[in-house]
Amino acid sequence: MPHFLPITLDEVKRLGWDMVDIVLVTGDAYIDHPAFGTAVIGRTLEAAGYRVAVIPQPNWRDDLRDFRKFGRPRLFFGVTAGAMDSMVNHYTAARRLRHDDAYTPGGQSGFRPDRATYVYSRILKQLYTDVPVIIAGIEASMRRFAHYDYWDDRLFPSILADTPADLLNYGMGERTTLKIAKMLDEGRPISDLYCLPQVAYCSDKPLRGDDVIELHSFEECLKSKRCEAENYHIIERESNKMVCSILEQRHGNRYVVVNPPELPMTEEEIDASFDLPYLRKPHPKYKKRGTIPAFEMIRNSINIHRGCFGGCSFCTISAHQGKQIASRSEKSIMAEIKLLTEQEDFHGVISDLGGPSANMYGMEGKDKNLCRKCSRYSCIQPSVCNNLNSDHGPLIELLRKVRTTAGVKHVYIGSGIRCDLFNDDNFGWDYFREVVKHHVSGRLKVAPEHTSDSVLKLMRKPKFEVFLKTKKEFDAICRQSGLRYQLIPYFISSHPGCRLQDMADLAVKMKNLGYRLEQIQDFTPTPMTLSTEMYYTGINPETMQPVYVARHPDEKREQNQLFFFYKKDLQPKIRLSLRKANLEKYSKMLFG
Repeated sequence: MPHFLPITLDEVKRLGWDMVDIVLVTGDAYIDHPAFGTAVIGRTLEAAGYRVAVIPQPNWRDDLRDFRKFGRPRLFFGVTAGAMDSMVNHYTAARRLRHDDAYTPGGQSGFRPDRATYVYSRILKQLYTDVPVIIAGIEASMRRFAHYDYWDDRLFPSILADTPADLLNYGMGERTTLKIAKMLDEGRPISDLYCLPQVAYCSDKPLRGDDVIELHSFEECLKSKRCEAENYHIIERESNKMVCSILEQRHGNRYVVVNPPELPMTEEEIDASFDLPYLRKPHPKYKKRGTIPAFEMIRNSINIHRGCFGGCSFCTISAHQGKQIASRSEKSIMAEIKLLTEQEDFHGVISDLGGPSANMYGMEGKDKNLCRKCSRYSCIQPSVCNNLNSDHGPLIELLRKVRTTAGVKHVYIGSGIRCDLFNDDNFGWDYFREVVKHHVSGRLKVAPEHTSDSVLKLMRKPKFEVFLKTKKEFDAICRQSGLRYQLIPYFISSHPGCRLQDMADLAVKMKNLGYRLEQIQDFTPTPMTLSTEMYYTGINPETMQPVYVARHPDEKREQNQLFFFYKKDLQPKIRLSLRKANLEKYSKMLFG
């Protein structure tokens, strides 16, 4: 009989368990769906025969009874802040507190602490000193080295040096988690786990060897932003490789050691993860508290691959999921779609068939030996790699098969489309025509991110002419097919390298194209991205050259308000900003 992983002691008793093997503690509500990491790890461990319970969104401000309810697990506690870094979840780019939380029933805020991984792991070690605490998830992964924290505006040490956690499992962790459970089940000490791939740990002694790279220490980085920039260049270079070195960073008298990652998942392995018996819905305990916005967004979507080789400067996907694409088999995808169509509340509309990108499914290096040695940050920027098989044919066939499946009325594409992948030989434009004609609900979103080529270069995005070419093709397809659709661009302000003039130029170009922008954001530095390192250090780690950064809140506000040049109440402020910067020519172009 299918059941949720237990989140209450009553559920544990109904299962007939006298003890729990592994307890997963998460900052999110428990949703049993393959889009949520706690469910994936929990079901993976369950399939291997372990008894797994979940403590979702425990109260950290009372007598800590939530943390005690299952007692001492036989093997370990697994801790994650949830699907987002808790600080990104809590605060806007202006460092203002958000009043909602998409991963909580009813969208209510206040059900997780700031820096949740830190708080949960400290509480667990306080209550159960001798039980191993393994931290994982996006918050732990992106903070495994010394890193800049935007919300405190200072350099933080590795999360391992700042918490009592015994081990960090970074990235997409199914395989490593199983190895951790097996070794602890054999009675082996935590120190034996230090040999595992895709883990990080603290050591009292430095490692030595040809496969070890020692980074500048945390203390050196505190004194020198150049040292921090040099560290990031090494970290990114190594994380882009399939086979890379061990990285080590001294923090005081201790050393944080980060082992190389696992090799990319095979098709069989990723299928096995997605084919686990998920119930595809939130735990029934939340029924009276309202819907969970993050679940509503993805409940009728299908993830067809992991990984991204786009290499955008501001994105953590490749650092967390990897640069190599791991694609599911058509059989696994179609089996999940069949399960979706059998859900009572499914009305025939698949909201997304994609992944980190809409159109990287099945794409990989032609010669894998070349990929194993490659340290490029992107397979498509600044140019498309000659070794990349970017054939869109299998994806076109998959789209056609899904939209003709019984019970499916519409299949939409919600993931971002990489238009810089299209050429005449890889069926890219054929794919685009297929999407526009059959998989758009009226508006198709794309992400040029900016109009300035100098800013786009720092973002590691293609030149703006790629968007213009895409828009021209989109408009032609709509005209020929009699469709009244819109192409909606997504932009970022205040990215490193972006000046007020660049934003003014963006506003003029959008006015000339007839856009009133909606899909916009102000740049928010998040740990372990190139953009964040540029923001903090003022240096481009690739070239070690200085980069202009809009740091002051007034600068960021002035850049952001140029998105809304069409709003009458903002026009006097925009005119004043442009006049102060000797950019009055843009006022004439925008307002006459």
